[in-house]
Amino acid sequence: MTGTTGNIALLDSVLATAREENRAALVGYLPAGFPTVDGGIRAATAMLEGGCDIVEVGLPHSDPVLDGPVIQTADDIALRGGVRITDVIRTVGEAHAATGAPVLCMTYWNPVYRYGVERFAAELAAAGGAGCILPDLPVQEAAEWRAAAGKHGLATVFVVAPSSRDARLAEITAAGSGFVYAASLMGVTGTRESVGHEAQELVRRTRATTDLPVCVGLGVSNPEQAAEVAQFADGVIVGSAFVQRMLADEDDLEAGLAGVRTLAGELAAGVRKRS
Repeated sequence: MTGTTGNIALLDSVLATAREENRAALVGYLPAGFPTVDGGIRAATAMLEGGCDIVEVGLPHSDPVLDGPVIQTADDIALRGGVRITDVIRTVGEAHAATGAPVLCMTYWNPVYRYGVERFAAELAAAGGAGCILPDLPVQEAAEWRAAAGKHGLATVFVVAPSSRDARLAEITAAGSGFVYAASLMGVTGTRESVGHEAQELVRRTRATTDLPVCVGLGVSNPEQAAEVAQFADGVIVGSAFVQRMLADEDDLEAGLAGVRTLAGELAAGVRKRS
């Protein structure tokens, strides 16, 4: 496993390598505990083996603000299965150990706060986690987390949106590390027919404030969309499409794993289609 001081360095290295190869990084997302804890570990590993450069492991939450109906369905399955924060950290650790790839946790702030900020950061880092994506943690309230993350070598990834004004973008990117998560549109996660032009403009505005890589999520679901976003972003984030593949074979884990592995390969080919 990665040492507790080098977790963010691995993330930085993978993103830098993708840039050197003149392509976007492929970032996959799947909630822990879905369809089961062990099944989720195997799915995250399959995504990395299939072509994802980085994986985000979601901490299932009963009151999500960013997640659309597909991910909410998976979260509900995980919560009804009794998933715990220790299972989330185990998922991160085992997916990382199996592949050597950077694995982050994506979570809302309340579970981290209730678990204990220092405890969560220490256990995530010890498991080999590369960092945390915290979509609902305001930068001005993030000092405690940023201190713990810095102590344990974890990236702190904040989310920016098309509605973010330039001054706010600068404030957010100055506080973050690892990469910036650019929400391609206003709304919740889910597959869409078009990613939209707002994403490209948001990436341009965000890059004006930071040297951090800018990765775009929300709405990317197929190789064509991945290729489109890869023309202007440093990373392409895909979540709901992977969850849909698992849900389509809800009663056949092996088929679901094959589905996410295949999708990862297709998307990986897409992010390499830069002109």
